[in-house]
Amino acid sequence: MRNIDETEKLFETIIESIREKQGKDIISLDMTKLQNSITKYFIICHADSTTHVSTIAEYIEINAKKKLNERVWKTEGWENSQWILLDYSNVVVHVFLNEYRKYYNLEALWADSVVFSHSSDN
Repeated sequence: MRNIDETEKLFETIIESIREKQGKDIISLDMTKLQNSITKYFIICHADSTTHVSTIAEYIEINAKKKLNERVWKTEGWENSQWILLDYSNVVVHVFLNEYRKYYNLEALWADSVVFSHSSDN
């Protein structure tokens, strides 16, 4: 288990990586106050093409490894790149194709969490 400083550094590195690759509508959900939470943070963003989705996810993995020596614990969604999940244990990242983000609406599913916007395009 990571300490708080390591988790915060990872969180910031992920947000920065998404911004650098022009991920859209970046938000984080603080899950720490939720009972039985599986993680500390969700980070959610979207892109307009499957190529863009996979580029963002790859860049997050590269930066987390290069800057913090953090390896992703589990990934899902690479086969079609409509929704890629990167699980770093304390931080779980969801990179969606826009229409899949609207359909699954994780923000509403986890509405009891505290939501923060990290986008300059809002």
